[in-house]
Amino acid sequence: MSSELHEAAAGPAEERAVRALFEATSAAWSDGDAGAFAGRYAPDATVILPGVHLQGRDGIRSAMGAAFAGPLKGSRRVHTTESVRFRGPDVALVVTRSVTVFAGEAEPPADRWELATWTLVRRDSEWLVEAYHSSPAAMPG
Repeated sequence: MSSELHEAAAGPAEERAVRALFEATSAAWSDGDAGAFAGRYAPDATVILPGVHLQGRDGIRSAMGAAFAGPLKGSRRVHTTESVRFRGPDVALVVTRSVTVFAGEAEPPADRWELATWTLVRRDSEWLVEAYHSSPAAMPG
């Protein structure tokens, strides 16, 4: 089935299942739970952020464990989904506007928002992050 045909056939239930992944990762982040957070990533996942390259679920778990114990302690992650595109029955490309809200902040500063591209794969009926790439978003105005 071509990606165009699958995209047209992908229904609201599939999109809700994809969006649930972001709710799960955000909840694990807020809980400071590196194991639960990394568990939503594929075993061989890749994460690329400005100045950071993490490889594999174990690398993600280790880095996030240290971050949750240090600079990200008490923070939360917010994602606003810009688009969800299904490229086959088990592959989705998602673009989000995302931000980390640090402990004690009511709202993050505008210049902290990022644009992120997520490649998701469905394995054993569960959506997982296969690849994540983030970069600073353009300032509004």
